[in-house]
Amino acid sequence: MYKTLIYDFDGTIGDTLPICIAAFKKAVTPFLDRDISDEEIVSTFGPSEEGTIQALIPDHFDEGIHAYWQAYKELQYMAPKAFDGIRQLLDDTARAGFQNILVTGKARTSADISLEQYGLTKDFKMILTGSPKGPNKPENIVKALKETGTDASDALYVGDAPSDITSAHAANIKIAAALWGSIIEPEKVAALKPDYTCHSVAEFRKIVLPE
Repeated sequence: MYKTLIYDFDGTIGDTLPICIAAFKKAVTPFLDRDISDEEIVSTFGPSEEGTIQALIPDHFDEGIHAYWQAYKELQYMAPKAFDGIRQLLDDTARAGFQNILVTGKARTSADISLEQYGLTKDFKMILTGSPKGPNKPENIVKALKETGTDASDALYVGDAPSDITSAHAANIKIAAALWGSIIEPEKVAALKPDYTCHSVAEFRKIVLPE
């Protein structure tokens, strides 16, 4: 049914969103005269991590982004492995002839840190990452389709966030909502009408590798 599977990272491949939030707190708090909430950090999401640092501590960008990369790497113990079933899914879909592609809003630096942590550095035919200027997933999905010669009807995106649903719709491909992470918004996701809703990697696997 599908030939190309396009994956989000945070909340889809691994439970890394809590790491991002904790790393941002560790990086920016020394430059602020107050504590910062999870909600304030999340409200800046859309651009890659550089964009969040720029939004939160624009006068200390260089020190802040360096501190973020360091904290993000140090905090990998919070989610040391990919979600159960992801490793086998990537192996089996590749063996079945699917093209596995990563399209994430993460910066390349943090994506590489987590891919290395999970032993997934060679599992994606293409890795397209975020921009500090703003959200770019729809454009990167279209770029992935073009560069792999995939028709939109032959591709499926899988991601956990409401923005993943709207990105897939904007790129005119089908979307599977990945609701297996620790930070999810099921009501918002449902309201956007994803093509599939999966509460486990095993449920997603049944869509792309039916027995």
